[in-house]
This record gives sequence, structure tokens and C-alpha cells, in this order.
Amino acid sequence: MPDPDRRPTRWRPWLRALHRDLGYLAVGLTFVYALSGLAVNHIADWDPNFDNYTAEHQVAVPLPDDDAAAADRVRAALAITDPPTEVYRSDARELSILFEGRTLHVNLDTGAVLEDGQRPRLVLRISNWLHLNRGKKAWTYIADGYAVFLLFLAASGMFMLPGRKGLLGRGGVLVALGFAVPILYVTLSGGP
Repeated sequence: MPDPDRRPTRWRPWLRALHRDLGYLAVGLTFVYALSGLAVNHIADWDPNFDNYTAEHQVAVPLPDDDAAAADRVRAALAITDPPTEVYRSDARELSILFEGRTLHVNLDTGAVLEDGQRPRLVLRISNWLHLNRGKKAWTYIADGYAVFLLFLAASGMFMLPGRKGLLGRGGVLVALGFAVPILYVTLSGGP
């Protein structure tokens, strides 16, 4: 027979508090993984790590016949202080000057310079680096901890509300729909 003086255990407020606090902890990592996921899902349409660009410049001619001297003159005219990683003739009248992240194609007859290169998309590049676990080592533990947080948030969220709004009512229907989306996609697409 139940003890009339014993108060029922109130576990839902504790669950909500823990769910809330872990949810706050997960916000930063959720933004990292969500941004990276959106970027990488569309990798066929754009480069999420770099912004590719081209620019046209003009330098005075004539340029020296010596490739290294011509490259130095072009660098001085364009105020480029970085040393090139490579200088070579693409053909008899075009000099290519390679730098980290960009290349200059110099028409030796006209002095026209076509620059093509890449600028890092800082936030997305860092997010992708973390999401794809390129850092390895300690990040593996952080990512695993985040995955455990997400599992807890998903599971605890199902039990926060009792009754018709909870798992035995509307919540249960929504959970079933959430499971149905990946199951239907895999089934209809033919799966792996």
C-alpha cells in the first residue's frame, strides 16, 4: 500500500534543467556542425573552404628576358612581397609566377597579368576542418562527447512533457515522423 506521507519523485524538473544546460553547452558545436554540413552538402556547386577569384593587372613593358628578373619586376609593380614558390615559362611569351594560394600569368609582350587564386573562407574552412575531424587527436573526444550530448538531448526531449503533448500523444507522432524520414529516404532511394 502506498505511503500517503511520501511525496512523488519529481524527476521532470531535473530532466528539463539538465536538458537545458546541456543544450546551452551544445549550441556552439551545433553551429559548427550545421554550417559545415550545409556547406559540404553542396560541395559540387561551390568550394566551401576557399573563395576562388581572378583579377587583371597591367605592368610596364618591356620586361627582362631573364625569368627571375621578370618575376621580380612584376612582383615589385604589383607590391607583392611574398617570394614565389615557382617561376616558369608556360609558353614562349607567357611567364607563370606561383605563390601560395595564387598564380600570376604574365604576357611578356603586353604586360597584361592575369591573377587567379584562392582566399580562405575562414569560418566555413574552420568548421569543415572540425566537422571532418582533420585535427584528429583530442577533437575525436570532443566530437564523441558532443554526439553523446545530442543523443541525450534527443532522448530527454521525448520525456520532458507528460500526457497528450508528450511521448504518449503529439510528441510520439512527431518522433515517429522523425524516424520515418531517413527510413523512407533509404527505402525509396535504394539505399547504400
